[in-house]
Amino acid sequence: MQGRATPQDVPFQGPGHIDLTGENGCPVRDVLDRIGDQWSLLVLSALEPETLRFNVLLRRIGDVSKQMLSRTLRRLEEDGFVERTVYAEVPPRVEYRLTELGRSFLEPMQGLVRWADMHQAEVEAARAAYRARE
Repeated sequence: MQGRATPQDVPFQGPGHIDLTGENGCPVRDVLDRIGDQWSLLVLSALEPETLRFNVLLRRIGDVSKQMLSRTLRRLEEDGFVERTVYAEVPPRVEYRLTELGRSFLEPMQGLVRWADMHQAEVEAARAAYRARE
């Protein structure tokens, strides 16, 4: 029969395997690319305790440019992690807060941050060993 996969055609997929390569992996890659950029985790973390105005968020994060923060907030809003509220005042007041979707991501995000913190020295040692071999 044509088109039928044999056991040799299918790579081993052990317990907990997540397919990031095929048709089913595309949405996962898309989300991971978005939240895995340089600024998104910092923005989500800064918004965890409270709703913030743009300039407060800018100061809280520190070394991000206004343009990059604006771009990151737009992308997080587009993906449903952040809600933007504009108040009809002079001057206009704009606030950002986490949505329920954004809040639901905090626990796995904090797990990733804890893992990175626990293993940072090991990663740095591996990098140093790699560079020494080069």
